[in-house]
Amino acid sequence: MASSKEAYRVELRAAARQLGERGLYSAAKWAAELLIGIEPDATPAPSSVMDTPSSSGSAASGGRLLHLHRSGGSSFRRRLRPGVAEAGTPLGGVSYVSTPIPDDDAFDVGADRYLLAKTYFDCREYRRAAHVLRGQTGRKAVFLRCYALYTAGEKRKEEETVELEGSLGKSNAVNQELVALERELATHRRTGAIDSFCLYLYGIVLRDKGSEALARTVLVESVNSYPWNWSAWLELQSLCTSSDILNNLNLKNHWMKDFFLASAHLELKMHEEALKRYERLMGVFRCSDYIQAQIATVQYSMRDLDEADMIFEELLRTDPFRVDSMDVYSNLLYAKESSTALSFLAHRVFLTDKYRPESCCIIANYYSLKGQHEKSVLYFQRALKLNRKYLSAWTLMGHEFVELKNTPAAIDAYRRAVDINPRDYRAWYGLGQIYEMMGMPFYAVYYFRKSSYLQPNDARLWNAMAQCYESDQLQMIEEAIKCYERSANNNDTEGIALHQLAKLHGMLGQSEEAAFYYKKDLERMEVEERQGQNFVEALLFLAKHCKSIGRFEEAEHYCTRLLDYTGPERETAKSILQGLKRAQSVLPLMDIDHFAM
Repeated sequence: MASSKEAYRVELRAAARQLGERGLYSAAKWAAELLIGIEPDATPAPSSVMDTPSSSGSAASGGRLLHLHRSGGSSFRRRLRPGVAEAGTPLGGVSYVSTPIPDDDAFDVGADRYLLAKTYFDCREYRRAAHVLRGQTGRKAVFLRCYALYTAGEKRKEEETVELEGSLGKSNAVNQELVALERELATHRRTGAIDSFCLYLYGIVLRDKGSEALARTVLVESVNSYPWNWSAWLELQSLCTSSDILNNLNLKNHWMKDFFLASAHLELKMHEEALKRYERLMGVFRCSDYIQAQIATVQYSMRDLDEADMIFEELLRTDPFRVDSMDVYSNLLYAKESSTALSFLAHRVFLTDKYRPESCCIIANYYSLKGQHEKSVLYFQRALKLNRKYLSAWTLMGHEFVELKNTPAAIDAYRRAVDINPRDYRAWYGLGQIYEMMGMPFYAVYYFRKSSYLQPNDARLWNAMAQCYESDQLQMIEEAIKCYERSANNNDTEGIALHQLAKLHGMLGQSEEAAFYYKKDLERMEVEERQGQNFVEALLFLAKHCKSIGRFEEAEHYCTRLLDYTGPERETAKSILQGLKRAQSVLPLMDIDHFAM
């Protein structure tokens, strides 16, 4: 495949058209947005070669200047980190395979029937669409007929669930079309009369039937033969539950693979890898809002809230009616307690499309931040009525039920979240909190372990598990110390770990270790200009410890600082100072007696 930007444009234009004609609107939208995201060439000549150093530099600078005026004077689009090359290809120096764009067979015999069936499909009359295409053997017709049957089965399954259990209830209803579709698509695959789109559908059918290994194999075949179907990549990503599975996929080295790996690394919490890949992809797709949103999501997951906030603000300036990824932005604003910005965002998405699941989630976050948890639950439920598999809504609704002290509802919400995605650490963490509140620390530790395994760099999870180990029922102090050490090594911004490490070492009689952590905690509080009971406790312990080991000057320093506080600690400090004076007066006499002897 030629490495010029024009080649990317040609592929994406064809992909957006072909995907739309097959009813794969989400993938068509993704391809069209990516097409617009390609950085414009510096010159109108379409034959500019990307991997020529001079043309790459001029294209990058030309596109960058053009984009600076897109948002009315914005000062940046995305600043690459030091050491990340502004390459002309997504991965500089990588040679990609050539994948021919398949010809459509829509205008062969039966084209009129296909047009009628596609019209029925767009009007959501799925069974009529499938009926019109009975007997048609063209590959487009076969796919649309099978896809219409699958969609009709999913629609009926949802209807049965609502009829039997309500809009948010659990149900054993299944798609009744799966068996027939699996039989037909397996036959087409065995005889070689199957295209990439039917392979994609076959992979979905196998996934729904629980055959995940075969589903992965089939989806790999689909993306290798037609790599521009982003929906197929996302289905494949959902089946990659570990890095080992991801690394063992036999994927062709097409440039779409880079988008897939970046997204998969983000899903697997491999944030540094995801960020590196997205920043490399910016070499060509510098104007891509999708990549900007993904980078912001990575930054949010890495707790770099200010950087992520800045990118999301830029996205809203360039695309003020955007709803995609704005639910992540609302989570960020909630974490920063930016009520004004969250209110503005909620109002904007309400006016744009109030019946999008993401819009309902954003409004729910707004009400939660205001402390109106009943209203928040109402909007999360609305989001789930629109999309029962909306993971964030289940997890966040569980948090709201915790605030409302509705323990059974919270447990149900968290369990529904882990059923959808077992890698959602927030749901496991929520279950741990629930069982800790119920006085069941053994269960709580199990769930906290699950969450910390999935998100090992989050200090809050280690703190929660340590507190369970400290509980009266467990009293596993050594295990608690190990957890607090992991928390302290992962930037415990709440300052819990250092103080608890000092206290626990003190309880075990390990005064040197306790003094070490009290001193580190004291330094942290001084830097953050915090003063409170923990500050006083650290000063008092260090004063007593230094006195006991004969470091009188340090002990006097800590005692003098304690005199600025009121309470019993001040009287204790005075008593220690008096003891220090007596000890210091005795020392010279002891020296005189020693020389006299």
